[in-house]
Amino acid sequence: MKAVVRRYSVLLVVLAVLIIISLVNQSFGAAVADVTLAQLKEMLLVIPPIFILLGLLDVWVPKETMVKYMGEKSGIKGILLAFLIGSAAAGPLYGAFPVAAVFMKKGVKFTNVLIFIGAWSTTKIPMLLFEIASLGALFALTRLLVDIVGIVIIARLLNTIISKQEVADLYTQAESL
Repeated sequence: MKAVVRRYSVLLVVLAVLIIISLVNQSFGAAVADVTLAQLKEMLLVIPPIFILLGLLDVWVPKETMVKYMGEKSGIKGILLAFLIGSAAAGPLYGAFPVAAVFMKKGVKFTNVLIFIGAWSTTKIPMLLFEIASLGALFALTRLLVDIVGIVIIARLLNTIISKQEVADLYTQAESL
């Protein structure tokens, strides 16, 4: 029982704070609870399809194929694939992390994993189309170009800053999933 309490201590503290807030200000507590339930519902609708697709990726795509196209020696091809997959992905950013873990399990180069996460977060195709329609093509394409350059710089910088041992530990954790 102590292990469960320790594991979920942050959740229990947040629930206690929510209860106290609700006792002090019922309308605010109800609004917080509504937002929390809406976010939980969204997460429950997004996560299962992602995990189904991840299971299919894990079974259908051999590790050798992923290493060939996105591994250590993939070069520009791996970078372009990371951008393409990240930009075409649907769903909120928290959906990218299980995908990144499967990529690591399949031997994808760490820099390409970082580029994939960056692309998922900032270069989504629907967002680009919305920006073109709302803010104009010049703004949207300029933002996209700046984001692409920034993502590559950040990914390479992180790859340099993070020790090889830390990266190896991340890959070991991904393997154990």
